[in-house]
Amino acid sequence: MGVFKKGLAAAGALAAAGALAAASAAGTAYFYNRTMIRQNAIVERTMKMAGTDWTQYSDILAERKAFAFAQPHEEVYLTSYDGLKLHATYIPAIQETEDKKKRVVICFHGYTSKSLADFIGLTDYYLKKGFTMLHPDARAHGESEGKYIGFGCLDRKDALKWIDWVLKKCGEDVEIFLHGISMGGATVLMASGMELPPQVKGIISDCGFTSPKEVFTHVLNTMYHLPAFPIINEADFVNRKLAGYGMDECNAKREVAKAKVPILFIHGSKDTFVPTYMCNELYDSCASKKQILIVEGAAHGESYFKDMPAYEKALDAFIEDCE
Repeated sequence: MGVFKKGLAAAGALAAAGALAAASAAGTAYFYNRTMIRQNAIVERTMKMAGTDWTQYSDILAERKAFAFAQPHEEVYLTSYDGLKLHATYIPAIQETEDKKKRVVICFHGYTSKSLADFIGLTDYYLKKGFTMLHPDARAHGESEGKYIGFGCLDRKDALKWIDWVLKKCGEDVEIFLHGISMGGATVLMASGMELPPQVKGIISDCGFTSPKEVFTHVLNTMYHLPAFPIINEADFVNRKLAGYGMDECNAKREVAKAKVPILFIHGSKDTFVPTYMCNELYDSCASKKQILIVEGAAHGESYFKDMPAYEKALDAFIEDCE
């Protein structure tokens, strides 16, 4: 009878373990499919999670959008290192820079966004400063091909291809700046540790995160109220098999520690999606010349609109310092 009871207990324990494993696998699949796979990553959900109230800026956004889309532009394409067709919108400078230098800014958008969308406001700034602009669609976004989202880890390699494209298009005498917002901010920071051509003069990261693993852990803990383990570990395993990279394989903190190009870090003090402490950690880890702007009261991606004078002043000072 004792043996029979022990057998039942063992069977019950195994059944419970199996149920937990099944629940864990289901949770991982749910998280992975809606986060990492293109067709399930929805911009409206991202905006809701980010929590930024964009309706308050509707008038200026409409005005800036009309200005941006009124400019002559060209749709351009290239092939990524792994065979994807990537798209970007190219907007030539509408006037000379004050110092007559030829400058291009390559703008990297955020998660579930596309091309110009995150840079509608800043297009006004850059074009009126004499910059040419290139707005790539990240892989698995917009008109670019790809099933799996790169979260900066893969996109930094695509950034090198776009830099090379600019050099061929504009000539060796061009000065290049990389500006990214959110996932785009992580992309340019992850690119900072790579071997960049001397024409890349500066990098601007607005609300960039440290790594997919760290930002997903934050989101699971604070927005889903779930522990990161074992979901992140299991998702990491799946992502290595399907997308070809690990979620902490490229960490922006490690990359900026190798940076040689000057970096401007920008973040909102009220960012709950990518917490401000990540910006401070990145700034502290950065080995190159660096500046930082924390915009008081700004939520995720809101810094430019929250305080345009401070943001533009910081850009002016940074660009001048990169000469």
